Amino acid sequence: MSNQKSLWKKQSSSSHAAIFFLVFLLTSQIIMRTDSADAAAIDTSKDTWAVLGGYGQSFPGWGQTTQRVETIDLVPRYNHVIFDDIGSGWYRGFHSILIEVPVHFVVSPDTSAMIGMNFLACYTFTADQKIHPYLFGGGGPVYSFADVPGMGAELNGNYQFGIGLEYEMAKNYNLLLEMRYHHISNGGSEEPNDPLNSCKLLVGVTF
Repeated sequence: MSNQKSLWKKQSSSSHAAIFFLVFLLTSQIIMRTDSADAAAIDTSKDTWAVLGGYGQSFPGWGQTTQRVETIDLVPRYNHVIFDDIGSGWYRGFHSILIEVPVHFVVSPDTSAMIGMNFLACYTFTADQKIHPYLFGGGGPVYSFADVPGMGAELNGNYQFGIGLEYEMAKNYNLLLEMRYHHISNGGSEEPNDPLNSCKLLVGVTF
């Protein structure tokens, strides 16, 4: 039984490493496809900043999650447009890279915080003039100050993906609404390694 458990942990660690590698590869390919002429002078005229806030909760029994951890989240974000005006019809849109520095204020079972950095690939649909759905995914490091049972390391990794809506309110300010799946674990570097599989609901504004 212990051998099976050890094998499962090795397989889980390998799958997490594969996911991080794929996210890194996707992000690298998007950046590397930028024309050399554009690379000499990066266009930031369509870039935006945003601040999002919301609530997250992990669910015991979802995968190997054993603890219900609740967070209040604050997420500053920079959105850099890579390819604009792609496609036509309903799938017209643009590719961008989202860089986030999220702060997760843990309110249960401990009262503390987790701080991370996310690199997310994003595609935004712009066929509608007012409402722009978008898809995103990626990950990055997370440092936990919280004392959560089952988390055997302070330095962890995360990956996530989600969907969102951007609603144009004014020329320089848009409303954001997001739902995302969020996974945190140490990838088997320390024991124990009970992951946190969470759902997060966020609202925000661009400027």
